Amino acid sequence: MLFLNRRGTFRGGTHVPMHKETSDMATVTMDLPAKVRIPMQQHLGAPCIPTVAKGDKVKAGQIIGSSDKYVSAPVHSGVSGTVTAVNPIMYAGGCEVMTVEIETDGLQETHESVKPHSPADKDDFIRIISGSGLVGLGGAGFPEHVKLKPPAGLEVDTLIVNAAECEPYITSDFREMIENSTDIAEGVRLLLDIMGYKKAIIGIEDNKPKAIDLMKKTFSGNEKVSVESLKSIYPQGAEKMLIYSLTGRKVPQGKLPSEVGVIVMNVTTVSFIAKYLRTGMPLVGKRVTVVGNAVSKPGNVYALIGTSISDVINACGGFSIQPMKVITGGPMMGAAQFSLETPVTKTTNDILVFDEKEAILPAESPCIRCGRCVDVCPIGLLPLYINLHTLRKNIDELVKFNPCDCIECGSCSYVCPAKRKLVQSIRLGKVMVRNVALKAKTTGPA
Repeated sequence: MLFLNRRGTFRGGTHVPMHKETSDMATVTMDLPAKVRIPMQQHLGAPCIPTVAKGDKVKAGQIIGSSDKYVSAPVHSGVSGTVTAVNPIMYAGGCEVMTVEIETDGLQETHESVKPHSPADKDDFIRIISGSGLVGLGGAGFPEHVKLKPPAGLEVDTLIVNAAECEPYITSDFREMIENSTDIAEGVRLLLDIMGYKKAIIGIEDNKPKAIDLMKKTFSGNEKVSVESLKSIYPQGAEKMLIYSLTGRKVPQGKLPSEVGVIVMNVTTVSFIAKYLRTGMPLVGKRVTVVGNAVSKPGNVYALIGTSISDVINACGGFSIQPMKVITGGPMMGAAQFSLETPVTKTTNDILVFDEKEAILPAESPCIRCGRCVDVCPIGLLPLYINLHTLRKNIDELVKFNPCDCIECGSCSYVCPAKRKLVQSIRLGKVMVRNVALKAKTTGPA
């Protein structure tokens, strides 16, 4: 077995306080909530259409939403009970998503479709994964069956298991490695054997020595698998950064990792594959790191998808002091929530709860052209000019600075001494550019 130690990294990036205080806190399974609200879009791509109606009885593991679109993923119930509502609900970002509300009956009866799987070949394996509802569990939410079937003409030779977990506070992937190393090993084996990848590389930031040692021990003797200790620099876990750090391959802008012969999977995603084939239970729950100075008992909890943020926080002792902001997705790339009734979804890895002192954002001041945002941008963009032309609504100039290439990691905003809201303006810039392109496509040249 090869243990790489060249500590590869990428251009740019920044050092942020990690705050991994919950790393030694074992996962605790929450009690069954009184009700769950399960959104029909928890993934990139087409939303699902509810397959149940108000008054229907459902069981754990049953499909309650599906789509005939290829880039989509079915949605399952994690509980048994009665459907009490099917209606659209507003989520962070201002989008309404059709949501199925289920009142649990406490019986947790398992649906008859839940059974182990034994894939016959590669195509059968992809079909099985498609039926599991699996999406990237690192937070991106890309349907895994789509990732497993790259465009025609592209061959994947390398599986990269993303165990970097570079976002501050979050320790859910770390706990997966500590608690379920055998499932990770089995998931990697399945992917190598069935999909025919020549090798697998597991990338872990060097601030997680316990996980690195365990993964080395787990894969000892497997010549196809290497474990690499990565430099702890944000955003090391971003897909393109990780690929370059581990292989030296550069994914062209606007292209997928398969263009350079790579597939990237989150470590918890890989582990789930093994569990699903063994048990047949689809993706119905998530490990969530709950932390922040306004929560009483920080820790890692396993929550069923559809459980409200308020129920999760209550399971952690409730609020210790008056909270000002609740964030999911991490402090760098996450979204502030406007309601504690927002449910846990497939892409929820954390719930951060901060008081006013921790949550308040400093006021913006004029850009001083220091160039720090340029230095840390891992994509090599010029955030200060994207910000400038977005605020001026100068679309012609904005396009020249490629705002749509931004991965929204937040490094630029973090280092800006003027506290410019760079990521927010880049997001607006993306919308402006895309709207112009859409208008041109629908109306044609003037």
